[in-house]
Amino acid sequence: MNENQVKGRVNEAKGKVKETAGKITGDKSTELKGKAEKHGGKAESKYGDIKSDVKNAAKSTTRDHK
Repeated sequence: MNENQVKGRVNEAKGKVKETAGKITGDKSTELKGKAEKHGGKAESKYGDIKSDVKNAAKSTTRDHK
C-alpha cells in the first residue's frame, strides 16, 4: 500500500464517522462535511490504487524486457 491509499482509506473512515455522527445528532453541517471527507478519501484511495497499478505494470514491463 502506498501513502495515498492509506491516507485515502483513513479519510474515508473519518468521513463516515462524521457523517453518521451528523445524522444521529441532526447536524446537517457535520453530516455534509463527513460526506465530503468520505468522498475525498475515496478519490485519494482510488488515485493511490491507480498509482500502484501503474507502478506494478511498469515493473512487469521492465522485467519482461530483461
